[in-house]
Amino acid sequence: MSGIIYSEASGLNDAVIGKKLAPIRAILNENVEAFQNKSLIDKIYYMDKSKSWAENYTSETALGNFQDVGEGGATPMSGVQEGYDKTIVHRTWKNGFVITREMLDDMKIGKMKSNANKFATSYGRGREMYAARMLSGATAASMTMAGVKYDLTCADGKPLFSEAHPSKTKGTKFTQSNMFKAELSESIFDQMQEKMQDFCDDDGNLLSVAPDTIIIPNNARMKRLVFSIIGSDLDPETNNNAMNFQMGLWNVLIWPYMDKQIGDNDYFMMADSKFLQDYMCLPFVDRVPLSVTHDIDGNTHNHVFRGYARYAAGFNNWRGLAICGKGISSGTVLTK
Repeated sequence: MSGIIYSEASGLNDAVIGKKLAPIRAILNENVEAFQNKSLIDKIYYMDKSKSWAENYTSETALGNFQDVGEGGATPMSGVQEGYDKTIVHRTWKNGFVITREMLDDMKIGKMKSNANKFATSYGRGREMYAARMLSGATAASMTMAGVKYDLTCADGKPLFSEAHPSKTKGTKFTQSNMFKAELSESIFDQMQEKMQDFCDDDGNLLSVAPDTIIIPNNARMKRLVFSIIGSDLDPETNNNAMNFQMGLWNVLIWPYMDKQIGDNDYFMMADSKFLQDYMCLPFVDRVPLSVTHDIDGNTHNHVFRGYARYAAGFNNWRGLAICGKGISSGTVLTK
């Protein structure tokens, strides 16, 4: 459900006005809910709710492996310490629209619905664009959208995608990369998968990351190339009828709101959808759902609808996904 909160200014509970404006509420509910149903945010981000001004996400270092202690041996107690943490501060989002007194008098339903449609689309598109551009921009430490600067670092202080993520326990003596520089091919795809499967915790223990999702922008060439790599039962780069072991292993998310290219070149992301959720890698936090207030302008007698929401996204744990593209300036180089 859309979960929109409505409030009316005093004196606006007139039954006639309420009946005339009923289509507005119906359109807002339907369109916001439709946008939510098509959204990719919850397929990638960890959806959370908040009752405070911000939310803090803290990790802990992993336990060591079980040890062979022999018959009657004592149980070793592995030390666990607090890992990096990330605070996500909620942001305030607003927009509005107007139904003129004349529209209401003449019951111009088409124009009223059109304005409500545009408002609902503005809300859904804004959330989607914010989340998508945060993700595709995260090879840098920050980005600016519509004049506002957003933090793109994860809990370790590095951009979400970095070739030098430090360890909490070993510092820069043990770094890992989830940002790679190469043009997509079958060989590069396989290497990217291997790199993610080799991701370790802060102490160097394998995490069993199992990438199962490909994320790409709405780019015709990349769509064709990705599906040729994962959608054919035969190896797409040979003519010897070798079986393609990648077939049937992947979900593909095409997000039109992401940047189409990075550094004037195509790119793709690989993710472990379960890891993203289990480890709260990319929190998207709703503080106040969309709230719509309605009042009448005393000078124009127009009906004014104002929308208000508070939410924020941020990056906590980088290990659930990786990025690769030829135009990425400082990624770990992969070769065919």
